[in-house]
Amino acid sequence: MKRALLFALLAAIMAGGTCSAQTARASGDTKAAVRRVGPTLLAVVQDPVGRGAAAPPAAGRGAGGRGGFGGPIELGPDDKPAFPDPPAGFNVKRDNIPHGELTPVEYDSKSLGTRRRMRIYTPPAYSASRKYPVLYLLHGIGGTDTEWTESCHANHIIDNLLAEGKIQPMVMIFPDGNSSRTVADLAAPGRGAGAAAGGRGGMGMDAWLTPFENDLLKDIIPYVDSHYSVYTDRDHRALAGLSMGGGQTLNIGLVHPETFAWVGGFSSAPDTRQPPSALVPDPSVPKQLKLIWLGCGNKDGLIRISQGVHTYLKENGVPHIWHVDGNAHDTTEWDNNLYLFSQHLFK
Repeated sequence: MKRALLFALLAAIMAGGTCSAQTARASGDTKAAVRRVGPTLLAVVQDPVGRGAAAPPAAGRGAGGRGGFGGPIELGPDDKPAFPDPPAGFNVKRDNIPHGELTPVEYDSKSLGTRRRMRIYTPPAYSASRKYPVLYLLHGIGGTDTEWTESCHANHIIDNLLAEGKIQPMVMIFPDGNSSRTVADLAAPGRGAGAAAGGRGGMGMDAWLTPFENDLLKDIIPYVDSHYSVYTDRDHRALAGLSMGGGQTLNIGLVHPETFAWVGGFSSAPDTRQPPSALVPDPSVPKQLKLIWLGCGNKDGLIRISQGVHTYLKENGVPHIWHVDGNAHDTTEWDNNLYLFSQHLFK
């Protein structure tokens, strides 16, 4: 019951944030639409060349500095940055480098019995003559398969890192984390985005849990494996997500080391299975993963969820990265996490 109440609160706040941002963009009031940037996270390698200012946080979910909406924030000695800030301009589109291709893809979900949509990023010079690792990125409650590239800047971040030689070419998959949402829902006026765009399942949490897990494992991954030139083993497959997508990532990734070797939860939300002993009943299972990444801002009222997972993993000797920076529940946090997380993958 408590988790359901937290979910409802998160949904209501995110829906309000989306509406506020859309109003600000429509009126041209950029001051209302853009949150002031505070301390940020990470960068494994600092950029030696000045790139200009980073892209401002996209207004919408998390905009406006509502970091403490989830409850009181109590920080402990472990709650500190593991890496320095990213270089300026790390998430800005650069015109003088190659860019990957972003494509909307429809597929038939046999597990759900519906037609669904995801977006797929292929890196510059993608070729069927070679194999690529795959990163699956899950969005939050107020978004769809577009959030990681329209509110956040995943494609620009990966393009820039590829141009700098800091990562290897990879395919990125952006599924729709709300399993009740169909292609028809996305096409219907006013139902494509926002927390209330729930398709048959509305704003209920159930659509984000087991039904989506089945869709991902039984439909989305097999589709990608059969339609794209990608490696199909666990060592070349990563899963990460923001907010609700972070919770989905931990729920799925920590117990499926046969499918994923790299798992990242960014600002994970109340859909994360609780308590942590229920999330990870057997601590020996996540020890099979090559990387577990937990990231959250110290102004995020949902930080206690990630803190609980970190503490449980630490007490049970499960290796992981715990990175706490100065951000809130916002796009700055998620862009920054992706920047660093991606540089740890497929080593």
